[in-house]
Amino acid sequence: MAETKFQTIVDVPQFLWQTGYKKKNLFMGSCFTENVGAKMEALKYPVDINPFGILYNPLSVANGLQILLDEKQFGSSDLVEHNGLWHSFSHHGRFSNIEKDVALDEINSRIVNSATFLKEADFLYITFGTAWIYRYKKDGELVSNCHKIPAREFVRERLSVQQILDVYRQLLTKLWEFNPKLKVVFTVSPIRHWKDGAVENQRSKATLILAVDQLVQEFGSEKCAYFPSYEIVMDELRDYRFYAEDMLHISEVAIKHIWERFAEALIDAESLALSKEVVKITNAVKHRPINKNSIEFSKFLLSFLKKTGDLEKRFPYLNLKLEKEYFNTQIEDLGSGDETIVS
Repeated sequence: MAETKFQTIVDVPQFLWQTGYKKKNLFMGSCFTENVGAKMEALKYPVDINPFGILYNPLSVANGLQILLDEKQFGSSDLVEHNGLWHSFSHHGRFSNIEKDVALDEINSRIVNSATFLKEADFLYITFGTAWIYRYKKDGELVSNCHKIPAREFVRERLSVQQILDVYRQLLTKLWEFNPKLKVVFTVSPIRHWKDGAVENQRSKATLILAVDQLVQEFGSEKCAYFPSYEIVMDELRDYRFYAEDMLHISEVAIKHIWERFAEALIDAESLALSKEVVKITNAVKHRPINKNSIEFSKFLLSFLKKTGDLEKRFPYLNLKLEKEYFNTQIEDLGSGDETIVS
């Protein structure tokens, strides 16, 4: 009797290279990029996630990368004020602030740090969310975020495949001159931009997929590749139980599934095994005992401090500094407390 199949499985191509704890990973793009990047960050992989905040369209991502290449520093003329906040059209609202100088300091310090990270990075993950862009009518400037400024002050247009290619052919060449070892992994976000409408959302996603396919073909699999996150959601997870309550964003279960497919394809075996040990350490940091002054909790802290130290000795490239500081601080607090540790 033939096996009954209840799911179509997306074939993830064999990549010529893999990342891991010895590699640096820069993520840029839509909120889907943050989901995957956050998984790596939680497992203590070396990552830098969205130095400009969430960026949805290819030109905004390209603009951010060019700023890092130029190590541009923002000034007062680069900000706009709206509703009591100072904003940058190149950044997500998380960088906005009521104080202009504070906003500029946060923007510029992040650029300096991320430019250095990009220079040393082994992998760059770019996630495109939409082919639609907005330009500020006053000066024609591309905006990554409208910051709740009235829509009438912007012009909206959909990029063509050719427009994306023209920008990224030049940008990728500059990136590899800046960092020759950099591997670029493109993805297209499975999150639908429903405000565009069902038909326009599909046309937008199709534009992004075709542009990425052309770039990968032109530059070759030794330098760049495509990870099919969009296709995994559309085919493997073709059910609304894998979506959040808004029926547009994907659920934690779906994110976990995509992460597992991603890790299987793009993370080396040694790092996957090591991550299981790292999870034990990070879970120990989250542990909250019923009786913080008990001997059992003291032994628990000492045990995990030792495990953390042992891991760092065996894998010197692993960064568990924060976890080690946590265990040491907790142990010191127990030792200096007024209450006697009881069993």
